Amino acid sequence: MARIDESRPFIPVRIAILTVSDTRTLADDRSGQTLEDLVRTAGHEVIERAIVPDDVDEIRMIVSTWISEERIDVVITTGGTGFTGRDVTPDALEPLFDKRMDGFSAVFHRLSYDKIGTSTIQSRATAGVAGRTFVFCLPGSPGACRDAWDGILAAQLDYRHRPCNFVEIMPRLDEHLKRGKLQGA
Repeated sequence: MARIDESRPFIPVRIAILTVSDTRTLADDRSGQTLEDLVRTAGHEVIERAIVPDDVDEIRMIVSTWISEERIDVVITTGGTGFTGRDVTPDALEPLFDKRMDGFSAVFHRLSYDKIGTSTIQSRATAGVAGRTFVFCLPGSPGACRDAWDGILAAQLDYRHRPCNFVEIMPRLDEHLKRGKLQGA
């Protein structure tokens, strides 16, 4: 059964938050603010927070920059996961993934279904690993952000969570890249 092992130290994770929206500003970005509050309350660091329009190139550019920065362990986006013409976050970011995290989407939809029923199918929430960075793409509502954080991310980003968590594997996320460089050297 999942539990917190109090004998292990808490290790803060360095997180960047991106809101994808054509209409929001930092002053009225409730989803981004919800994530920032949850991240800080949990004891993690918010390294960057930004808003970009629903544009594949702009989304990909900022997240690519964050992925390349060693000071960022996790990128969480909110918005742009639906089906309208302007909802392009998964389209922008999935090509950056070295590995998809299909389980994230499955668990997110399971949690969401318990709250909003079949409306959960209107989200293309996704996640993956890009280089040595975890990337999570959440819907653009404060409720969905809170559900993803409370139901998945809070535990998986806590080194004390047992039986396993993302923090303990972070040092090994880019092994495949290092092996590739060594083989080609």
